Amino acid sequence: MTSKSAAAAARATVYGYPRQGSGRELKKAIEGYWKGRVDADALRATAAELRRTNWRQLAEAGIHEVPTGDFSYYDHVLDTSVMVGAIPGRHRAAVEADALDGYFAMARGTQDVAPLEMTKWFDTNYHYLVPELGPDTVFTADSAKQVAELREALDLGLAARPVLVGPVTYLLLAKPAPGVAADFDPLTLLDRLLPVYAEVLSDLRAAGAEWVQLDEPALVQDRTPAELNAATRSYRDLGALTDRPKLLVASYFDRLGDALPVLAKAPVEGLALDFTEAAAANLDALAAVGGLPGKRLVAGVVNGRNIWVNDLTKSLATLGTLLGLADRVDAAASCSLLHVPLDATAERDIEPQILRWLAFARQKTAEIVTLAKGLAQGTGAITGELAANRAALASRANSPITRDPAVRTRVGAVTDADARRSQPYGERASAQRAHLGLPLLPTTTIGSFPQTAELRVARADLRAGRIDTAGYEERIRAEIQETISFQEKTGLDVLVHGEAERNDMVQYFAEQLTGYLATQHGWVQSYGTRYVRPPILAGDLSRPEPMTVRWTTYAQSLTRRPVKGMLTGPVTMLAWSFVRDDQPLGDTARQVALALRDEVNDLEVAGTSVIQVDEPALRETLPLRAADRPGYLAWATEAFRLTTAGVRPDTQIHTHMCYAEFGDIVQAIDDLDADVISLEAARSHMQVARELAAHGYPREAGPGVYDIHSPRVPSADEAAALLRKGLEAIPAERLWVNPDCGLKTRGWPETRASLDNLVAAAHAVRAELPTTD
Repeated sequence: MTSKSAAAAARATVYGYPRQGSGRELKKAIEGYWKGRVDADALRATAAELRRTNWRQLAEAGIHEVPTGDFSYYDHVLDTSVMVGAIPGRHRAAVEADALDGYFAMARGTQDVAPLEMTKWFDTNYHYLVPELGPDTVFTADSAKQVAELREALDLGLAARPVLVGPVTYLLLAKPAPGVAADFDPLTLLDRLLPVYAEVLSDLRAAGAEWVQLDEPALVQDRTPAELNAATRSYRDLGALTDRPKLLVASYFDRLGDALPVLAKAPVEGLALDFTEAAAANLDALAAVGGLPGKRLVAGVVNGRNIWVNDLTKSLATLGTLLGLADRVDAAASCSLLHVPLDATAERDIEPQILRWLAFARQKTAEIVTLAKGLAQGTGAITGELAANRAALASRANSPITRDPAVRTRVGAVTDADARRSQPYGERASAQRAHLGLPLLPTTTIGSFPQTAELRVARADLRAGRIDTAGYEERIRAEIQETISFQEKTGLDVLVHGEAERNDMVQYFAEQLTGYLATQHGWVQSYGTRYVRPPILAGDLSRPEPMTVRWTTYAQSLTRRPVKGMLTGPVTMLAWSFVRDDQPLGDTARQVALALRDEVNDLEVAGTSVIQVDEPALRETLPLRAADRPGYLAWATEAFRLTTAGVRPDTQIHTHMCYAEFGDIVQAIDDLDADVISLEAARSHMQVARELAAHGYPREAGPGVYDIHSPRVPSADEAAALLRKGLEAIPAERLWVNPDCGLKTRGWPETRASLDNLVAAAHAVRAELPTTD
């Protein structure tokens, strides 16, 4: 096909779409089902209507081929485990008794059965449920969900493409099941898994699928020859099937590297590549292998992970270059639009001038359609769209919002000494032990306590003017008093104020810092029914006044035990925001760090002896390619130290991380030079404690003994057993006892019971420790 005919064939598509609905209807229906207020039929009806609404919106916008199968009640990787029959043994009875309840049991656990482990989806803030596999795993095909959703779309008269997690990525994301040897490699199950995928593909073909998308984002990471060979075998075997749809193998989040020749040579009909951040590398690599003659190329030229308007002229140039490298070139986002909010036009509180800089899922869909039209019909067909786009880009580039000379001067004056504590850890530890007087195995929590319905109502009433500031603050004071009183009665050693005043651990700070924009409806799924509204970092950042000192000081006035000051660290502030793309991320991180440094210093002056600066996103933001990691970790760890290094030696600096694979960043954790780190460990059975010990980590650590992402209450014996595992790796004088994460999403009854058991476990294990004279 010539370049001209390839352009004429250009179409618009997306890989996935936000699931929740414009009013988070899915969240409300699922949580209503869990509480018994919504029955299964009503939940299924809500889900079906949300899918139809999404598909109609996409089709009406001009998307030529809508995705199916990307919708999920909880997580698409969990859906894949169901599709291939990889149900953990402990959940089989529940799944057989009721498929829907069994599904949620795998995701959330029950009082008697632990859920699947949860961790981050590559370098995003989306969490997936980790498949548990072993040498005895038997895969069986269950394509009911995928077939039903395809038929729903086809019945609407739409062209539809089912989207599945690819077999190689599925196995690379899996872990050995409990009781299976830690060195078991799930990839050895590939030959068992491929026939199941073949059966699912056959079922989808019979249901009317012309194309099926197989997502293989794991192939953008550094892969061994054996793993690349697995990809070769997978798509050789699947491509050789006679009873199958056309196959589109999709990658995103980075460059394909050595996997690109593998997929280019595979007997599949199409590839989807990321041409945003990885544009130059993927384009050069594609040219180096001779392009994709006879194949379809879906070009991800619109950033699916950030919210700034696309540079349409630049994207059209990329698409034009690609025309000679494939039989057909289609325009798409770089990844599923799951990672951005639904619709920017719903935002009423953002200035119209700034609003036109933003593109959420519906606006990105329009950009993709415009690009496909311009590629197929020429730029003359989109003259108006190009002019409006150029004006929006110029408005942002020239806005005074984006640059603050005072902030830039301060960043420029930072020295290496500003990011170093005044004394080494050993001397600080002695000073802190003398100052704080804590017992062995000190107990604490991560920071937040339950955000009750009453708190949310009070916050809404304040926004709506139904109560005044004085009335709202009285409600916050009462909540802090209750939280402190409970912690004292339970026997926790280091307390927190509970964060009753905070809507979100990033948004709360963003609303008090210059340079940030807040949304009212910019919800993005983090996991399950947990949605967040990432703030938008649009310009240079500073802290006009203290943000947390008042409430922390008030909490400390209620008790003689130390109360931790609680802050969100600079890397997490960036990772859980939509960041500016007009300067290096490290430069932005230094701005955030200096603003937080002021807050840390003010907390110390106000008498706060323990200050926690959370960095749960440090591992999440780690580049997917090893070659890119040293540069990132250099500025990320420097930003943390720049935040915390200005305090006295006897002020104890904590940090916290959760739900990520920590083995890759143990040296970076060490480089943070925090005095204490708390980490998720309950679902992973203290794996991180062993990783810290193997590294020789010299500081104090609190691997979590209570999984807060499940409603189940761990017994004191269960928490004690985990604590003893922690002691096998970390000596008692350096081991803390705490939950995995904050308690914001939990209810008070389960929180009280769980923390009572946590403290009881700490007391029991303390009693087992040898006494010293």
